[in-house]
Amino acid sequence: MVYVKWVFIIAFWLVVGAFLHYTLPQHDIARITDTYEKRVDFGENSIFWANQGTGEVEGTVNRDVFFITAVRDNGRVMVYRNEDTGWGWPPYFKFDTSNLQAEAADLKSTSENPRWVSIRHYGWRNEFISIYPNAVTIKRVAGPDVQIIPWFNIIVLTLLFALFWAVRVRWKRFRRNRINPKVDEWTDGWG
Repeated sequence: MVYVKWVFIIAFWLVVGAFLHYTLPQHDIARITDTYEKRVDFGENSIFWANQGTGEVEGTVNRDVFFITAVRDNGRVMVYRNEDTGWGWPPYFKFDTSNLQAEAADLKSTSENPRWVSIRHYGWRNEFISIYPNAVTIKRVAGPDVQIIPWFNIIVLTLLFALFWAVRVRWKRFRRNRINPKVDEWTDGWG
């Protein structure tokens, strides 16, 4: 019985961790190689795409999506989608897709003459089910060895931990002062 409890606890924290890893911003240092636009038909992987675009007709089964291709300093290729998040989740309030695409096109470079950029994004890349992280901002950096400190993630995770700890402490106190005495009182009647 104890194992079942721990399976549920571990499964819960894995889901929470996966949600936070998908939603919180990440930074990749890369060299942009190309930008393009492609018509995408949404299928089983539609939950990994942004909600209905700002100003688009409801119920659209396909739409044009901007993509940015990049190469990281280790030679690994990465493809990012570039879509508005609008007022939906995650709350990046991104409405400048066309501007970001123009910035990315302007920062294209070759391996002989690289221009390194920090691409802030959220989401995952999975070739098997065709999902792409969504690029949020692009900033030029000095080189491939630049370290970006994720201050936003540190603050959010600290606040979430503090909230969890506060709820846990109050729950334990409530259980000790209110629930346990009633259970003891009720079970004393059995003997």
